[in-house]
Amino acid sequence: MKKYIALLLALVMVFALAACGNSSTPAPAGSADAEPADAAATGDYHVAMITDYGDITDQSFNQTTYEACKAFCESNSVDFKYYKPTDDSTAARVEMVDQAVAEGYNVIVMPGYAFAGTIVEAAPNYPDVKFVALDVALGDLLEAGVTAAGGKYDYDPTNWNLDEYVDMSNVYCAVYQEELCGYMAGYAAAKMGYTKLGFLGGMAVPAVIRYGYGFVQGVNAAAEELGTDVEVKYVYGGQFFGDGDITAAMDTWYKAGTEVVFACGGGIYQSAAEAAAKVDGKVIGVDVDQAGTIDGAYGEGMTVTSAMKGLAATVNTLLSEILAGNWDNYAGQIETLGLVSGEDANLNYVGLPASTQWSDGFSEEDYAALVAAMFSGEVSVSNDITKTAADFAGDHVTLDDQGQIK
Repeated sequence: MKKYIALLLALVMVFALAACGNSSTPAPAGSADAEPADAAATGDYHVAMITDYGDITDQSFNQTTYEACKAFCESNSVDFKYYKPTDDSTAARVEMVDQAVAEGYNVIVMPGYAFAGTIVEAAPNYPDVKFVALDVALGDLLEAGVTAAGGKYDYDPTNWNLDEYVDMSNVYCAVYQEELCGYMAGYAAAKMGYTKLGFLGGMAVPAVIRYGYGFVQGVNAAAEELGTDVEVKYVYGGQFFGDGDITAAMDTWYKAGTEVVFACGGGIYQSAAEAAAKVDGKVIGVDVDQAGTIDGAYGEGMTVTSAMKGLAATVNTLLSEILAGNWDNYAGQIETLGLVSGEDANLNYVGLPASTQWSDGFSEEDYAALVAAMFSGEVSVSNDITKTAADFAGDHVTLDDQGQIK
């Protein structure tokens, strides 16, 4: 099944590239038009997208998912509406599901791990509604399900049976190998010659941790290849938005010589970018290609690269398959999406964007070679979040783990 889905996703992305050949948006995060569906099928489906606790202008998960849903539905003459919860709670998100279903929406797209509780509470109530969740992992679902049942989840998925706690019969979840694109970003930055790097995570949830650990592994690999010593400062902000305290911490980093910070966690990039702008520093974006957003607001050339997930491509694939009557191939699945090609990096569901500041140290050809090596298994990346960031720092990397700001 996984091989079938991977091939299907790759084919959809090929069509996406053809449809967006003149677009400046990189393929893995682009909004591609799918082939027109049967008129009767499009009339049968009404698509709703619910934001987590942000909004559709967050330059991250919500905005990318919203734009992908909107573009697909407009192209295929499918009714579409988005809903924003009144606050950051499962109850508020469930309320939006109830409202959407009451208004006739029978396909609901939900971006972000915060929807685990919503799936547990709402999905069983609407067996005829199709729920597509992005970045909601097994551990997220188990924690929500076990907690709802009155138990205490110990964060070890091997100790629990998902079917006992979560009804996934009308739910599809896509998760991503963040450690891979985190590795690519760290490797690229070190290869470009930067020797004082930083990782600013949002909340220390599994996806963010995987980004960070992958980043350190990539920096370490490049440093060893170059024989260069690299310093990495490492911290979590404790939230997914920037504020004065986090900006102050980033000011300290940049003033002490940090050259590039991987700002990994929704709007937390704002604090890194504000601090970077004061000293002509650099940042690395996350989830989507953030070069346009960050450079436009804080200074041209600030964004070195972005560690991206194929959120829009996933939306396009699932909505296309639903309209084509193939939902049964996906319902009940938690699929991990990563590399599906070693020959064309644009077909993968994790990667770096075309806006990357390619250089002699790290060129597009170097990137292609790295992807090929990762796809073949020549380069392996650990996703073991039971370790610490320091466990991935070798002899050429000095890691300063500062814990959490808030």
